[in-house]
Amino acid sequence: MIVNLLRIKFKAGVSVAEQEEVLAVMRRTAGLEMVAFGAVGKDFGNPADGFTHSYLAALPDLEALRRYMHHPVHLEGDDLVLDKLERMSAVRFTDDGDAELGKAVYEIAAQKVAMYPEWGRRIDELFGAHV
Repeated sequence: MIVNLLRIKFKAGVSVAEQEEVLAVMRRTAGLEMVAFGAVGKDFGNPADGFTHSYLAALPDLEALRRYMHHPVHLEGDDLVLDKLERMSAVRFTDDGDAELGKAVYEIAAQKVAMYPEWGRRIDELFGAHV
């Protein structure tokens, strides 16, 4: 299983209604057919970190991850979601014993950045570093 956990902070001025719209879009993405399980909700982490909500998507394998990364629901959702966020952090992990899996996951992300450089730039801004 490949697990992607994102913690998010909304930009100042993003209304509660806009936040709910973002969370609904994230739930649609977490509910795609290739996602084994997903969740979106309030973040209970340290308030000093500034994150208010989290997103989780677990994918069974690399092929599912590829389809997920390029699914129209995911691509369209990013356009709405990314504009409303101030920053994100990520935890990515696997229960698979393949020592090369992490490298393959990041290669899939790099391929998406190559296809969608503006998306990659926006992600880098939110993370403050490369994905």
